[in-house]
Amino acid sequence: MIILILSILILLNIFLLYLLNRKKIKKLFFKSKINKVDISELHKIFQTEKISLNLYSPKKETIIKSFCIPPNSQIPGLTSEYEAWILASLSKVSKNIFEFGTCSGKTTLLLALNSSENSKIFSITLKPDQAKNIVKKKDDNKISYRNILNESIYDKFFFSGSDVEKKIKVIFQNSLEFEEMQYLNQFDLIFIDGGHTYSVIKNDSEKSFKMLNSNGIILWHDYVPGKESAKNVVKYIHEISINKKIFI
Repeated sequence: MIILILSILILLNIFLLYLLNRKKIKKLFFKSKINKVDISELHKIFQTEKISLNLYSPKKETIIKSFCIPPNSQIPGLTSEYEAWILASLSKVSKNIFEFGTCSGKTTLLLALNSSENSKIFSITLKPDQAKNIVKKKDDNKISYRNILNESIYDKFFFSGSDVEKKIKVIFQNSLEFEEMQYLNQFDLIFIDGGHTYSVIKNDSEKSFKMLNSNGIILWHDYVPGKESAKNVVKYIHEISINKKIFI
């Protein structure tokens, strides 16, 4: 009996240690195949300015307008503060911006708050009644498919009624049916954070490559090796990294 109790306690402790350290443990088993670089190497806006021997300051261009959403709001699909800062900073040097996946419009509002007065922001999403018509394809991840439904619940957004709404055009359409040829080589910044099923991430990415101008930047959200809902994002990015310059 004592041996049984001790065994149960040991198993419980192992399980608790896993819960507390699951991100670190997953990194041991799920290695990224993408080159990692310092963000300052990707765009000059992120280069810092020296204040003293051991202190470097971000440039004034990366001081952004931001806001916080209370945790009890239960908004799905949010970006982290660091991700939001990167997007907001790049929006300052981007005239034409495209976003796959509006969700609550949190990121869209950040882009609008920080971009110039004459910038244009396009964001594509599904209305709740449109999401009901989504069909799961054979290779699509079940959790990612479910998340499309869970995040397509808005027809009004954080930017609705705001002063910056005039910069934003929301496209209520399935991105699989979206015609990208009308926007060839137009965008300085594209953020891909729509459906994370394989068919959608492949579709949104391939259309983005056509829509991006020669100096533009594409950012993908949820590249997280080992995360079940992000497995199709990781799979696709690993596939294209053979022929394209992609960094984390």
